[in-house]
Amino acid sequence: MQIGEVAARTELSLRTIRHYEETRLVVPSARSQGGFRLYTETDVQRLMVIRRMKPLGFTLDQMRDLLDATDRLDADTGLDADEREALLERIRGYEQTAIEQIDKLRVQLSRAEDFATTLRTRLEDRAK
Repeated sequence: MQIGEVAARTELSLRTIRHYEETRLVVPSARSQGGFRLYTETDVQRLMVIRRMKPLGFTLDQMRDLLDATDRLDADTGLDADEREALLERIRGYEQTAIEQIDKLRVQLSRAEDFATTLRTRLEDRAK
């Protein structure tokens, strides 16, 4: 699929997808004869991982590291038990970081909801 369809499916802008290509997070699987980027379902899934990591505060380097670990684990080409376990441990580290970030976001959301409630109450009191 072309970049426009990928952008629509991932809800990422064309500019963002191109930026991820420039930083080597995602590389189109092919190019059309006219030079258009062509993406596969695997490329779309990779972009979705990146999209989910971004709001949790992961850096581009962290995203690249996680994607490298999952790519190597998925390929499973001659990994010995120690290499496999090291990759799994890297992924577990990112999972733990994600859980911690989610907890922080829940606290922020709760505070924002409390603030909105306070404002709503004040507005209602003043409207009386």
